[in-house]
Amino acid sequence: MQDVDLKKFPTAPGVYLMKDAEGLVLYVGKAKNLRNRLRSYFSAAGDGRAHIRFLMNRAEQVETIVTDTEKEALILENTLIKKHRPRYNIHLRDDKTYVSVRLDTREEFPALQVVRWVKRDGALYFGPFSASAAVRETLKEIYRIFPLRHYPIETCRRRGRPCLFFQIDQCSAPCHGKISREEYRQLVKGVIALLSGRERDVLDQLRERMAAVAADMRFEEAARLRDQIRSIEKTVERQKVVEAGGGDQDVLGIHREGGEVEIAVLFVRQGKLIGRRTYPLDWRLDEDELLSGFLQQFYGRDVLVPEQLLLPFLPEDSETLGEWLSERKGRKVTLLAPQRGEKLRQVEMATRNAEEAFRERGSRREAREGILEEICQRLHLGRMPRRMECFDISNVQGQLSVGSMVVLLDGEPAKAEYRHFRIRTVEGADDFASLGEVLQRRLSRGLAEGSLPDFILIDGGKGQLSAVTMVLEELGLAGRLDVAGIAKSRVIANVRGKAVERSEERFFLPGRKNPVLLRQGSPALFMLERLRDEAHRFAITYHRKLRNKATLRSTLEEIPGVGPARRKALLKHFGSLKKVKEANLEELKAMPGVPESMADAIYRFFHPE
Repeated sequence: MQDVDLKKFPTAPGVYLMKDAEGLVLYVGKAKNLRNRLRSYFSAAGDGRAHIRFLMNRAEQVETIVTDTEKEALILENTLIKKHRPRYNIHLRDDKTYVSVRLDTREEFPALQVVRWVKRDGALYFGPFSASAAVRETLKEIYRIFPLRHYPIETCRRRGRPCLFFQIDQCSAPCHGKISREEYRQLVKGVIALLSGRERDVLDQLRERMAAVAADMRFEEAARLRDQIRSIEKTVERQKVVEAGGGDQDVLGIHREGGEVEIAVLFVRQGKLIGRRTYPLDWRLDEDELLSGFLQQFYGRDVLVPEQLLLPFLPEDSETLGEWLSERKGRKVTLLAPQRGEKLRQVEMATRNAEEAFRERGSRREAREGILEEICQRLHLGRMPRRMECFDISNVQGQLSVGSMVVLLDGEPAKAEYRHFRIRTVEGADDFASLGEVLQRRLSRGLAEGSLPDFILIDGGKGQLSAVTMVLEELGLAGRLDVAGIAKSRVIANVRGKAVERSEERFFLPGRKNPVLLRQGSPALFMLERLRDEAHRFAITYHRKLRNKATLRSTLEEIPGVGPARRKALLKHFGSLKKVKEANLEELKAMPGVPESMADAIYRFFHPE
């Protein structure tokens, strides 16, 4: 971009978008003063950052959007990055959120829910937890100590007796009146205290109750309280305590090496370290923009925002970030860069975690590099398969045909890049034509967006490979993309027809008559088999989901007078199509919003006798 008149840019706060000649957004940034920020890109001395040279060589135009405040610019920048996903901005490769535990105290008998999205809906949220396995382990302990209900209250009340959890003392069965509302509220208070990290308060209360019931000669209840106390004490002993005291904090550490960055986030809740997560990033920004961009990406999702963030340094826009985070949380959030004491030691611990994660990732990366090189050599590819895509088709007798695309980036699954396809133009069970449609749609969009794979793997043999080759020739991509078909191993009987042997996986390449065989048990074969199996699983899961929806819809659609809204209400009220079928006439009439004549029609439909 040459001869840019900087005077035309405003001096107000706002957002700027760098675009290439075709209008593709390359970079989105914010600034307190747009003209001053853009001046650094076009100065004769240069910006000084390595990636800016590449950005400016491709950038052909700059668009600015003025905002009233710097905070509005921050929010707009975050929105535009999510929308355009510019190449030169930070992207969290693993944008999956942690699971949390939700408890709505406004319900008559509150229950625990495991959720991934934290909403401002008036409920209490606890966490985050590093994995669903950790949540299950935590809830298992909680239900033993405080037996809250497990299932929706209306579903349980329709049962003839309490569920199995009541039999094993992990549910108090409020649905069948086995516990009063006041007693249940005491259990809820204990759960809140336990999940909030106030175990000592819970223990003191339980010990007082145990002494009271023992003095009243209620020894069975005293023994139950004693077991609860022991369970809590064991649970507390397993937790790692941070010496900085109570409160909710997220602690960030950064490790830089070469052209890469590793960021570690430690989650501290009520003074206890409950989890860690690390994120690898490409080194494209200076430290200030790097940290600011990461905080926006990380907390721009539906996640728990702590009261305090401990950072290795404060970015330039820390005040604006603090206001934005406070709005998201609903109360004040503080950003600190500690210089001494226990909080500094926490940041140093996070930095050590980032460094260790970088080392571990480096060893895994080297191993993956070797595997990719082996795939490249054995399959005679023209380039290193950094981005591998595998496609599969799924249908049952030609009905509800779907396609799937799964992606490996540098040998690692990139689930955010997975895609489903509904087959639109093909009638019946024609896998070759369906595959051609999916590839046509995927590669046409890739050409328009400048995002193409290095290597395409097809689940199938020569027929599927021919369909792919035709699409590549139509789009002018023949010779530009590497492609191969992986055929499932054949079952071979010996000469007597008794013993059965299984042949090796075969890889078919364009223009090559004989298939390529990879060494059994080799890492390269395992990676390609895993990619094929993942594409198959992804396609089958999507097809099964569509089939189940179609079954539900078609069955209820046959009942005269039952429209989409009533179908939805029936399924929500009874829980499943099976429950609707099993409901008696009185239960159908008792459903809110269902006239008596409609209840008769539904009952007669499922019980024609």
